[in-house]
Amino acid sequence: MKKKVILIADDEPHIVDLIKLSLGQEEYELLEAADGKEVLKIVAKKKPDLILLDVMMPGMDGYEVCRRIRQNPETKDIVIAMVSAKKEDHDILTGIDKG
Repeated sequence: MKKKVILIADDEPHIVDLIKLSLGQEEYELLEAADGKEVLKIVAKKKPDLILLDVMMPGMDGYEVCRRIRQNPETKDIVIAMVSAKKEDHDILTGIDKG
């Protein structure tokens, strides 16, 4: 059976390591990206089943990455879970609004 592909998009290596440890590499194909441009390149090539997307990344933030993924007919249905230390209501609503 083919493994589900999960893209972990975060610029902090220790966060990526914690997520990888939690998910288990035997059960999923885990991919990593440290910035928005890298996320978009991987999404175009691999079409992951799930993206764990950090809101605060260098260059292009997670909101913009999410918007671009949703605008593309080939990637618009990929499941995206926003990951953030931000707790304000407007930050949460922005994440929901973007996808």
